[in-house]
Amino acid sequence: MIFQHRFDPSTLREYDIRGVVGTTLGPEDAYAIGRTFGSMVARAGGWRIVIGHDGRLSSPALERALVEGAVASGMVVQRIGCGPTPMLYFASIALGADGAVMVTGSHNPPDHNGFKMVCANRPFFGARIRELGRLSAAGDVVPHYPGTTHDVDIRSDYVARLLRDRDDGPRPLKVIWDNASSAAGEVLSLLTSRLPGTHRILNAAIDGRFPAHHPDPTIPANMRQLADAVRQDGADIGMAFDGDADRIGVVDDTGTILWADQLLVLLARDVLREHPGATIIADVKASQTLFDEIARAGGTPLMWKSGHSPMKTKMAETQAPLAGEMSGHIFLADRWYGFDDALYAAIRLLGIVSRLDMPLSAVRKALPATFSTPELRFDCPESRKFDVIAEVASRLEKSGATVCAIDGVRVSTVDGWWLLRASNTQALLVARAEAASRSALERLKAELCAQLALSGIAAPDFTGTDAEH
Repeated sequence: MIFQHRFDPSTLREYDIRGVVGTTLGPEDAYAIGRTFGSMVARAGGWRIVIGHDGRLSSPALERALVEGAVASGMVVQRIGCGPTPMLYFASIALGADGAVMVTGSHNPPDHNGFKMVCANRPFFGARIRELGRLSAAGDVVPHYPGTTHDVDIRSDYVARLLRDRDDGPRPLKVIWDNASSAAGEVLSLLTSRLPGTHRILNAAIDGRFPAHHPDPTIPANMRQLADAVRQDGADIGMAFDGDADRIGVVDDTGTILWADQLLVLLARDVLREHPGATIIADVKASQTLFDEIARAGGTPLMWKSGHSPMKTKMAETQAPLAGEMSGHIFLADRWYGFDDALYAAIRLLGIVSRLDMPLSAVRKALPATFSTPELRFDCPESRKFDVIAEVASRLEKSGATVCAIDGVRVSTVDGWWLLRASNTQALLVARAEAASRSALERLKAELCAQLALSGIAAPDFTGTDAEH
């Protein structure tokens, strides 16, 4: 049988393959991914692939087609079933796989889905995804050779490994978890049944329709149910996941959100006690407070590109024990494997909080106060988004501005900083600003809007977005 398949160009993203089911993505695409990725693994000398899927309604059918394609490439496919993406990463390491593919739409709407891949336990992204698309379109795959499939239940081993790094203090905690109907549901129930303290899980059942709220903990509205439950129960902490549980959201004992850069301050202080002077990485969207606090705790702060694949790659390059993004991806290589895992980050955070001699809210309030916008995402044509960044960068360079250009433009002034970058996955620009006062923040936003206007792009709507951070 001759194989040849062209993907909708919009689905081949920088970090994964993603689309709208029934419109730009379907089982034929899943088969092609399995057939081509399996061929790439085979040509690299591999033969074993682990495959898992999340709880979306479309995921089982896509997983079956993906497996069929991988088997046609001669792969031994180990199917771990429904669970969180980090469990797939763990399975790939524990089972000695040569590659791994997760069927997941992550934090996107219910009718979206996609595929995250690793090869030899390294991120498979960027040029490798483009290569997969090219090979598929050309039909450049290994000859059809029937492989085999095996079902593997890795959940108990994964939970046991999560629990191995518990470092609880003397204080028992009352914890509220919002599973957000995510793929972590069964694993989370197993995990909490073996943890000390008192635990209550909201939206525990896996449900790809996400009936309670959207599974994205970076959006404050999605954290409201968790915050209300923490206040109602008098809990010490609340934690939430996205759809595949590789991103974490946290609220403190008052129900106030702790953003990812604030969580990284807590984790960095803890990690640096064991690894003084270590490099700690955060993305360009993170608060300046984080970088300052890392240095104050004796670490070496490093600002880097957003995106889980660039983060993992930079961690390996610098031997950093900890990295994180404002999107809620937390990467720990201290005692762990370096991949983003919300469940593991939660275990480490619980240990820190149980050792505190004060409530978590007191730690948050002790951090320097800043005023900032959230991460604002706004439309920009795909054909223009990178050109806009280049135009802004050129004008800033000519004006003598202080600019960090590792991922878009991050401009530092006496008032604070503002950021403009192009989304790698959508036809969007991303903006953020942070200052020490509200008036300074208004000046930063005005500078950002002026640069957008010079490139003919409408500014994002800042109405009601500013918050003390």
